[in-house]
Parts: sequence; C-alpha cells; structure tokens
Amino acid sequence: MLGKKKSDDEEVRAFLGKGAEFTGKLMFTGSVRIDGDFKGSIFGSGMLVIGEGAKIEADIRADAVMISGEVRGKIDVKKTIRIYSTGKVLGDLNTPLFAVEEGAFFEGTCRMARSEAEVHPLPLKQTAAGV
Repeated sequence: MLGKKKSDDEEVRAFLGKGAEFTGKLMFTGSVRIDGDFKGSIFGSGMLVIGEGAKIEADIRADAVMISGEVRGKIDVKKTIRIYSTGKVLGDLNTPLFAVEEGAFFEGTCRMARSEAEVHPLPLKQTAAGV
C-alpha cells in the first residue's frame, strides 16, 4: 500500500547479496536478508530471510526464518520456519510453527515446541550446594 510505513520487523536492516561470501557470527535486530554464501552462526531478534540461491552453513537462532535457498545446520526459532518451494534444509529444527511448500526439501528432525522457553532453553542454574 502506498504511503504505508514499514514496521521495524519488516524493514531489512542488513543484506548480503548474490556473489558475496561471509564467514563469522551475525547478530541482528529487525529483518536481515541473505542471498549470498554464509558460514558461521546467526543470532537475531526478528526475521531472517534466506533468498533463492543462498548457501548457508550455520546454526541459526531467530524469531522467524523464511527459506528459499539452502541451509545446513541447526535452526531454533521462537515463531515460525517456512521453507518455500525452492528451499532446501538439511538439519534439525526447533519451532512452534513449521510450514513447507510443495517442492521444498527437508532432511533432519523437527521438534514442535509449545512455548518460547522450549525453543530457547535457559542454561540450568546450579544451586549453592552445587547440585
């Protein structure tokens, strides 16, 4: 709609284009789109969009992940994972909502969490007695 302002979650804050390669750790807030090659780890509060042709080798933890490219690694999300028809995922998923379009490829395990606490478990705290 013309004149409509994008919300912070819709506004793409970082973009890795086709032909670009990056190795390391990506931390973000808002929306990030990757169309190139990425190796490492990705942590974000917001949406991660993996475009068609992208190749990702990373463990991912974000609010939502939309996949049209290829992803290898563990994916933990608070809200939703969607694999589009051109998407390919090889790895384990932990999500409350999982959608796969016809033609998409998924090989791995999927755990359907009922709450955010199950998706992003906090480390167990030791008691004063060390138990």
